[in-house]
Amino acid sequence: MTMSRRIEKPLLIYDGDCGFCRYWIERWHSVTGDSVVYEPFQKVADQFPDIPAERFQKSVQLVTPEGKVYSGAEAVFRTLAFAPGKGKGLSLYQHFPGFAPVSEGCYRVIAANRPAFSFLTRLFFGTSAERPSYFFSRWIFLRFFGVIYLVAFASLGVQLKGLIGAHGILPAQEFLHSVRQSIGLERYLFFPTIFWVNASDAFLQAACGAGILFSLLLIFDIAPAFFLFLLWAGYLSFTTVCQDFFYFQWDALLLEAGFLAIFLAPLHLFPKKSSKSPPSPLVLALLWWLLFRLMFSSGMVKLLSGDPAWRHLTALNYHYETQPIPPWTAWYMHHLPEAFQKFSVLVMFAVELAAPFCIFLPRRMRLAGCAALIFLQFLILATGNYCFFNWLALALCLLLLDDSVWPLRWRKKASSLSPLSTRRWPPGVILCVAAFLFILSTVPLLGLSRMPQPRPVVALYRSLSSFHLVGSYGLFAVMTTQRPEIILEGSDDGIRWLPYEFQYKAGDLKRRPPFVAPHQPRLDWQMWFAALGDARENPWFFNFCIRILQGSPDVLALLEKNPFPDHPPRYLRATRYNYHFTDSQTRKRDGTWWQREEEGVYCPVLSLRKP
Repeated sequence: MTMSRRIEKPLLIYDGDCGFCRYWIERWHSVTGDSVVYEPFQKVADQFPDIPAERFQKSVQLVTPEGKVYSGAEAVFRTLAFAPGKGKGLSLYQHFPGFAPVSEGCYRVIAANRPAFSFLTRLFFGTSAERPSYFFSRWIFLRFFGVIYLVAFASLGVQLKGLIGAHGILPAQEFLHSVRQSIGLERYLFFPTIFWVNASDAFLQAACGAGILFSLLLIFDIAPAFFLFLLWAGYLSFTTVCQDFFYFQWDALLLEAGFLAIFLAPLHLFPKKSSKSPPSPLVLALLWWLLFRLMFSSGMVKLLSGDPAWRHLTALNYHYETQPIPPWTAWYMHHLPEAFQKFSVLVMFAVELAAPFCIFLPRRMRLAGCAALIFLQFLILATGNYCFFNWLALALCLLLLDDSVWPLRWRKKASSLSPLSTRRWPPGVILCVAAFLFILSTVPLLGLSRMPQPRPVVALYRSLSSFHLVGSYGLFAVMTTQRPEIILEGSDDGIRWLPYEFQYKAGDLKRRPPFVAPHQPRLDWQMWFAALGDARENPWFFNFCIRILQGSPDVLALLEKNPFPDHPPRYLRATRYNYHFTDSQTRKRDGTWWQREEEGVYCPVLSLRKP
């Protein structure tokens, strides 16, 4: 339909007496801004006699400056197309077969049942029609992410020389030299690290110190995108050379989320220099997708493993006692009634399998899902030591909260501290990165269900796995039901043996299990994994024993107690014990948190000297 009257701007005419219509008009107005005029037909119908009165009551009417009139779903798509980047709906309407009749049919159903859909709209979206923004949520996320990077580099820094120093357990220099001798130029693809330049102790420590400095600069909002890239590259470099000590899911998660954060960050150099750019919706969606994969995969691996402990809801009967480094609260949780433990497993499955789908639902459902995910993370924080893993999950949850959730005074204060920058990543770069990473991310997710996948995508995923752009997640697929522990002992004469005490892992029966997160004592963690297998399956363990026999100060610094302070022992042995929490009566009587039974030799007697 074409009208004889001409207007200056597009005009969308709606039913002003309909609350449902007013809600969505306000929402669309926040998207299109001043590029479209919105008026109720009760006010302007007389100005458009060419449009029959019944059409105003049936659907919205869009009048363009050229005098053309559009109704229903087409009017909505054309209205939104006046906003930058919102023309995809109109393109589908015009070119995708079947889209136009389906969308018009849906529009008619909604228009005929406006009271019911008004109720559903307010139930799922809330009463505010304001378009959600994520300026403050990004501001919080990036600073929180800077704190996590700071903790990660500081935690590594105090262990660095003992783990990969020249006199450490797995020296980085020896590792890179071995790779250089056996692999050609492709080593830079398979083992990406800046330490190809220099892997001396001084350079390793300088790189770790630089990571701490860059984290502080990120926290203070100095060139966030630039320093996020340097932090990602630095942490990737350590992940490569730390070998067995960095093969944890939170290291992969930090790298994947850290890479995405580079493109979420604004492109300014200094605060208060220039003006506001919104976070990219595509990058925001990828970070939501990462959180979905992290949580949903964690639930699915438990179901698909076939482990009877998960199937019979008895996993928490063992978990608190057998987790790698339990805190003292785990002792109390372990002694709760079995009915409560089973109920807790059900709640965990509900959160990990159902709540992630709320991420992509309307606002109120998304906030409800976010609350459930945060609740689970705090429960894990209160009963376990998983370094910065839970803090990373909480950081991703922050991005589910739009700005209206936060107190207004916080947002105003942040606005006075943060820059307003128009500089942003080019849309073409964001689109290419988003499409590439999303395609790669389908490989580990579909791999859970063993679904067939395109071979080129799988090959690309494997070839780039060393960069940790996309990770595979899911802890405790099979629940450990016993807690083997390795007790390392030294002797000068082969008769009197004295134990080495580790800083955090179970050893001394009377020592209270500590809280250590977000710090990760990586040697203590590896000792937990080593105890689950055989010494021959853990070559690093023999390197560790050799350093103890050599009296390496860097390695001994990783331990709590060295029973041979003046000289290294002549002999070393490792015995495996099975540890259990004591009951309340035993702890009250003896002051012991643990009890143990000897299982046998883990590693036979070792010595660097002939007897």
